[in-house]
Amino acid sequence: MKQLIECVPNFSEGRDKAKIQQIVDAISLGGHVRVLDVDPGEATNRTVVTFVGTPDEVVEAALRGMKMAAQLIDMRAHHGAHPRMGATDVLPLIPVSGITLEECAALARTLAQRAADELGIPTYCYEASAFTPERKNLAVCRQGEYEGLPERMGSKELGPDFGNRPFDEAVAATGCTAVGARDFLIAVNFNLNTTSTRRANAIAFDVREKGRPMREGGKLTGKPLKDENGNPLMIPGSLKATKAIGWYIDEYGIAQVSMNITDINQTPLHVAFDEVCRAAAARGLRVTGTEIVGLVPRRTLIEAGKHYLRLQQRSAGITDDEIIHIAVKSMGLDELKPFVREEKVIEDMLADKSARRLIDLTAKGFVDLTASEAPAPGGGSVSAYMGALAAALGTMVANLSAHKAGWDDRWEEFSDWAVKGRRLADSLLDLVDEDTEAFNRIMAVFSMPKSTPEELKARAEALEAATLYATEVPLRTMKTALETFDVVEAMAQYGNPNSVTDAGVGALAARAAVLGAQLNVRINAAGLKDRAAADSLTAQADRIARKASEREADILKMVNAIIDK
Repeated sequence: MKQLIECVPNFSEGRDKAKIQQIVDAISLGGHVRVLDVDPGEATNRTVVTFVGTPDEVVEAALRGMKMAAQLIDMRAHHGAHPRMGATDVLPLIPVSGITLEECAALARTLAQRAADELGIPTYCYEASAFTPERKNLAVCRQGEYEGLPERMGSKELGPDFGNRPFDEAVAATGCTAVGARDFLIAVNFNLNTTSTRRANAIAFDVREKGRPMREGGKLTGKPLKDENGNPLMIPGSLKATKAIGWYIDEYGIAQVSMNITDINQTPLHVAFDEVCRAAAARGLRVTGTEIVGLVPRRTLIEAGKHYLRLQQRSAGITDDEIIHIAVKSMGLDELKPFVREEKVIEDMLADKSARRLIDLTAKGFVDLTASEAPAPGGGSVSAYMGALAAALGTMVANLSAHKAGWDDRWEEFSDWAVKGRRLADSLLDLVDEDTEAFNRIMAVFSMPKSTPEELKARAEALEAATLYATEVPLRTMKTALETFDVVEAMAQYGNPNSVTDAGVGALAARAAVLGAQLNVRINAAGLKDRAAADSLTAQADRIARKASEREADILKMVNAIIDK
């Protein structure tokens, strides 16, 4: 899975469109990151930019944005309604896919140090990247705002984590930046079958973490109670890491519970939906649908879809597209208007639709391309595809068994097998294209120059690296295809007996995948100069091939015994 992170820097300029555009242009320079949104605010004199990319790309883009903001924005002349302490005020990194919050926190600390060292901008680390518990709170880092920096700079206790020094002209111009890492924030509205803002607010107070004020006698009209310090006593709501209010939307003619989920690990979207449904039902209302404001990571919908499949006692061993469809329908994400994934799901928005992959071809298209004069796809890609078909057959039997009448108490057992089969099928499909990519890398080496000893040396090193890669890829195909025997054997032994032949064909396809990939391991290993590495790779391939033949024979014996009953 490709690593993607989101970055949402807040710049202290919301009125000068030319300056804002220069900052955005610096961020997007080279086209390595995708700018998703630019939101300027005149009253706050602040612009929020949202962009996404790989970790390294995002760090470089963030530094370019900070550098340009420092050149264009003089904090000595800045005024706005929003709290701020720097030209780049806050800069959070947010995990989207393939990366953890902890990894983003480490990345944020590195970025903070580079901003101080390379750009001369003092930085605080907040949220998950904070060095102390107190500084997890952005308000602590930004205490006193820009005007309080002269007193804080140079202080061991109050100064920034990186670039701490006495307040000088450079700091006066740029201010300080808070660099952090936080989880993805989801803004979502839950549609209600009412026009009453009051009732929508009551549901919001039931569920939001802050809850509602505690009142005398437990009555809604009672006097609010306070503690010894004069602060209101609150009855906490049922959902952690959420903020919510109720409002009426003229455009739709309904009331909504409008919610921000600030930590989707504590409260996933589907948990919030179910709880709002419960709270609404307790007040005689119904949630009719859900409106996502902005974007969500793909995993949010995958988690939701799997949750509702579990409630239905249905197998989760289906494609991600099918799982997301279940999520959309379960939460009514398309009630008010069509749910367009390319506009709402970050990974789908970033997907390169022009990229041509073998696995996107039709079955006929793949056969026709294989049969053409093109040297790829060849046997390696075909072997990986046979492995994917083996996994798909095992998965199919598992899904049929999970849904078989009279076997309701076994749905989870078969769902687990289907999930494993689906994972293996996806991995082998990736290897279809990767095997062809390995071949293309070798072909690319032959176009390298070879006029000088240096060029010949570089060419030889590149060929050895490409050949090693071309040997390792089919070996991975062998290893992955070998795992599919676990699924097809379990389905032959325990699955729906009406589908036992499908499991048998899966075993045949899995062995063909293993032995076909072995041929590619052997021929590519023969071209390696490093004979120790070559011998090790071919020895591994030999062991896997023997095991595959043994397992195929065992499964076919089992299948034939069931057929002959």
